[in-house]
Amino acid sequence: MRPSPIQRLAFAGRSFLLKRDDLLHPHLSGNKARKFHFLQQKQDIKEIHSFGSLHSNAMYSLSFLAKESGLSFIYYARPDPSLKSPKGNLRAALDNGMILRPLEEWPYDKALARTIQIGSRLYIPEGGRCPEAQEGIAILAKEIVEWAKKERTTPTIFLPSGTGTTALFLQKYLPFRVYTTPCVGDEAYLEEQFEALDPTALKPTVVPPPKKYRFGRLYPELFALWQELKTQTGVTFDLLYDPIGFATLLHHELLDENLLYIHQGGIMGNETMIERYKAKLDKIAKTDKGTQ
Repeated sequence: MRPSPIQRLAFAGRSFLLKRDDLLHPHLSGNKARKFHFLQQKQDIKEIHSFGSLHSNAMYSLSFLAKESGLSFIYYARPDPSLKSPKGNLRAALDNGMILRPLEEWPYDKALARTIQIGSRLYIPEGGRCPEAQEGIAILAKEIVEWAKKERTTPTIFLPSGTGTTALFLQKYLPFRVYTTPCVGDEAYLEEQFEALDPTALKPTVVPPPKKYRFGRLYPELFALWQELKTQTGVTFDLLYDPIGFATLLHHELLDENLLYIHQGGIMGNETMIERYKAKLDKIAKTDKGTQ
């Protein structure tokens, strides 16, 4: 895995640095390439089991890794009534041979924060939330340290979090301050994830978003921010996490020339998000027109 590039960009009149982990691999989604790096050393498994949503980046990345290694991939999820046909991450994962099962059949606690191996079957927590993930994240930290040494700079690091796995292990292996914001649950939820993963590790600094966003819910202002990010930087960001990340940075005035933002990929999931946003915005436009 070659180091991902770092670019200097500008947004909203502010200069910042971007670590392009979205460019690591065309089929391994950014931080999932880091989190699942440990699977390259697993030679004694024939099946991978995991769970989560039908739009998950981790789901697609695991399906690709399983296909490449000749393994079976069984994924447990709740059905999505709004999804009329497979699209985005789900379609690609099914094309890779993923086997879907009801979430009720997942055999362990959904709060699981470690992998479990039973014979040749490996059970991976949602989103790769496990101590083994730090192996690949330590490589990311090393890349940042080597770059900072070469550039003679001391950056602050920022990334939005789901389970907080990447942020936690980055702070563990970096001499720089790591900031993050919760995109799933609130600050207390994120702190709980940190404790479950590694209670002794130095924790990242959790910065609250400008308001409470419910995960997966559509917010027109976040879609507008995502569009503006692409226009001003020329970079396509993820629609679930990155708009919340940049909204938080702008709200707390943390976006500056010394900040290194980690682009964690997740672009394939944008397909279904864009469709949902277009439907919502069309509905809003029709409603507004009807009230005029």
